[in-house]
Amino acid sequence: MTTLDNTVTTPTTVRLPAGKMPELRVMPAPSDANVYGDVFGGWIMAQVDLAGSLPATRRANGRVATIAVNSFLFKNPVFVGDLLSFYADITKVGNTSVTVFVEVYAERNRLAAEVVKVTEATLTYVATGPDRKPRQLPPLESLVAHR
Repeated sequence: MTTLDNTVTTPTTVRLPAGKMPELRVMPAPSDANVYGDVFGGWIMAQVDLAGSLPATRRANGRVATIAVNSFLFKNPVFVGDLLSFYADITKVGNTSVTVFVEVYAERNRLAAEVVKVTEATLTYVATGPDRKPRQLPPLESLVAHR
């Protein structure tokens, strides 16, 4: 990876978050990459949106729509063959909206168990009804009672 002053840096190997289950795990295919084997940023963004929508949908107890991508940072490139793990946590809940922080890790060279954080993003979703108009989020107590 190249920094703004054109120095080359090596991605820092990290560990997958302990004690957390990923919302999504996926391996990009050659059709998801350019001719150099680098996965398209748009493909990664779509996967992040899917992963972030899962906890938002659970909290909303139904349909949600993405209303904002508050931040999106590509920290390291993603390659064909990387096994990506997407971790998502709700960071804020409003009357109709849910904000989710998503972190993405790539497992590379799985025999050597190299793990690199590749992306992080914050997205906001709004709960919608059958008419696709915003609706109030249900109280937490009603969600717990249904489980």
